[in-house]
Amino acid sequence: MYEKYWKLKEKPFENTPDPRFFYYSTQHEEALTRLTYAIQERKGAALLTGVFGCGKTLLAQSLLDGLQRGSYRIALIANPQLEYSEFLRAIASRLGATGLPTKKTEILTDYLLDVLNEMLENNFSDGKDTVVIIDEAHVIEDKKIFEELRMLLNFQHKDRFLLTLLLLGQPELRKNVDNIKQLAQRIAIRYHLDKLSRQDSEGYILHRLKIAGKEAPIFTKEAQDLIFEQSGGIPRRINHICDMSLLIGFGNKEDKIGKDIIREVVSDLEGRP
Repeated sequence: MYEKYWKLKEKPFENTPDPRFFYYSTQHEEALTRLTYAIQERKGAALLTGVFGCGKTLLAQSLLDGLQRGSYRIALIANPQLEYSEFLRAIASRLGATGLPTKKTEILTDYLLDVLNEMLENNFSDGKDTVVIIDEAHVIEDKKIFEELRMLLNFQHKDRFLLTLLLLGQPELRKNVDNIKQLAQRIAIRYHLDKLSRQDSEGYILHRLKIAGKEAPIFTKEAQDLIFEQSGGIPRRINHICDMSLLIGFGNKEDKIGKDIIREVVSDLEGRP
């Protein structure tokens, strides 16, 4: 609605995992480097945690975009809130398995583990690395799932793992993993994403505007400072505030987004009269 007014090619602050909008803050770049290292060096398992809305899913998409798809077989589980047998079936299905049972009563864990082992061995023989990414892993309620993930890491060939497991989730995921000592010991790489700094918050806003086609700044320095204060440096909150600010600025025919508009948006988002 407001894109033409602000001379934008598209909306810059959508909360969708579009890798084009990935902003390389210091910590996001470090996280991406560590996860890439875990995959390329076949480290077995890595754990990425971060507060809600800090960009874990977008980071995962950027990670996948950077991989040479012909060299990898990838399973991304975006909603892991499943029973453990269904969870294993989902992984096998994402990796390309066919003819799997669909009824819960027909899904046998040992059978699925055999299927997965065979797939991993075949990928290895074909010169392909297997990567399993579990997003939102903190929502996993069935502890058996963590046990099955540990079992998957037992699939090895001589001195290397047959898959790389990446667990992404909110901070409580660390405790869930650490409660299973044998799994925790397999986590070779850990990293935690925190909120953006004030400098990175400003860089984040400018980067998204640039990708959307706007080189000149739209938000005043005072507005950016207030966005940082009100968002706590959380990218998802920054997106909400900036998107609504552009809409209100368009409606008011403003040339720039100042702090008064930011205050109005924050008030509306918080439901204040």
